[in-house]
Amino acid sequence: MSAADFEPDDRQLAARALAGQQTAYGALMARHRDAVYRLARGHVGDGDEALDITQETFVAAFAALARYDGARPFRVWIARIALNKCRDWARRRTVRRFFAFARPIDDARDIAAPDATPEEAAHSRRELARINAAIASLPVNLKDALLLRTIEQMSQAEAAQVLGVTEKAVETRLYRARAKLAEILRG
Repeated sequence: MSAADFEPDDRQLAARALAGQQTAYGALMARHRDAVYRLARGHVGDGDEALDITQETFVAAFAALARYDGARPFRVWIARIALNKCRDWARRRTVRRFFAFARPIDDARDIAAPDATPEEAAHSRRELARINAAIASLPVNLKDALLLRTIEQMSQAEAAQVLGVTEKAVETRLYRARAKLAEILRG
């Protein structure tokens, strides 16, 4: 047996966290924080805001942990909370008239190949920022489906659970999101 055979699953960790084991909730956070961050980053287009949303998501999840249904995947449950936090962020942003979708180019992640020239690396950063801004500008229902299916690689059924819609609706939204994204990126 490997060490992985002895690792508790999410349901067991949630039960332990409810029983007062802080390390169990820490393990849940460690397992799911990157996915929550990616979802928030894709939704809001800003790394700093995504970190805040990720933190808010886990605080809210801890407060609501007693309502977690162990029959459902924790991943789906936490993704729904994250999307709600992203929507809250969008409402606050609208109220404050804050319409920034992407950070300055210098804040973009370095995705260039190690052997790329400085010009190629700069171009890659510009393209990444442009794509992030385009995704962030999509309508919420299309953006959610796109992020869950393509970035988080959730199944159609999981995405439907998170969004509270049918699998066919997820498929339709994904198709429309890709078409709209292609239109935005074409200029």
